[in-house]
Amino acid sequence: MSSRAPLPPPPPPAEIRSWPDREARLADRARAMAELNRLLLGGARLAVFLAWAATLQLGWGICGTGFIMLDQSSDPFSALFACFFVALGLPAVVPAVFFLARGVRRDRQARERLVLWAALDGDRAADARLREPVLSVVWMLVSLAMCAVGLWLSLAAPAEAVGPGRGGYGTVTYLMGAALGLWINGLIGATKAIDHYRLAVRLVA
Repeated sequence: MSSRAPLPPPPPPAEIRSWPDREARLADRARAMAELNRLLLGGARLAVFLAWAATLQLGWGICGTGFIMLDQSSDPFSALFACFFVALGLPAVVPAVFFLARGVRRDRQARERLVLWAALDGDRAADARLREPVLSVVWMLVSLAMCAVGLWLSLAAPAEAVGPGRGGYGTVTYLMGAALGLWINGLIGATKAIDHYRLAVRLVA
């Protein structure tokens, strides 16, 4: 679930640039920016992002089962069984966190190179095609949905979890962890969509 397509290189330093004319420079600039734009916002990137976000929630859900069982355990055997569930979820949580963090770093590198290519020259016709309004809106809507669910879990669900006949601290631990994961991933996606919109507007202004 990891996209490892190589990033286009940054534009060469001024002292070794060898484009025969401006048209060739603009053509290379357009190709590099289109590829960087695809790697940042494309459907494949969104699918990978959502797959790892879902894997994180799945792994944390398995861990949460262990937390809830541990909170309700009344003997050492039950506690051991609960710890087994926590350990069972970690193989999904750890790689999901790793690949999500690596995706953020790669997105930052791609955006930095996109800015460098954009500063190389100006081409309003080519830059207008980089706005990707549909993909930007999809990223924003998905991210806002994650944040909304995370907000509900972090505020409403814990208040309902603790009390007579309700869940315990294990339930709260699970819900708060799930909310944190949704919040972080939602903010990552929303920041990406907003940054792209601001850059696209600046290019065609």
